[in-house]
Amino acid sequence: MKYVVLIHSNPQPWGHPTIDFTEVGRAIPAAEREAMGKEFDEMLKELSASGELVSGLALDAPSTTRTFRWEGKRPVSTDGPYAESKEQLAGFFVLDCATPERAEELAAKFAGPGDVIELRPEWEF
Repeated sequence: MKYVVLIHSNPQPWGHPTIDFTEVGRAIPAAEREAMGKEFDEMLKELSASGELVSGLALDAPSTTRTFRWEGKRPVSTDGPYAESKEQLAGFFVLDCATPERAEELAAKFAGPGDVIELRPEWEF
């Protein structure tokens, strides 16, 4: 079954990896952040090799967003993200896991300083 790992964060200024741009992430010594980055990259290589990593993307700043809403009989476009919130969607990964437990185990590894991780099963249609 496929799962989406959604990474919500509030980097200031916006940037990736988010650990380098969040207040809590910048409080971690640079050498430790670098080691965490290498560990994360190694995890992605392992997931890619196992076939569990389907895809992943880092997203540009919320200020670059165009939002489309249905008004009356047509869509209307506006600048900026849909939701006014502290954390914004910073990126996502799609995983293909044999069990929900495996997906939860992997999602926990995506959690980093200053991030909120959401794991959601894909709805196939």
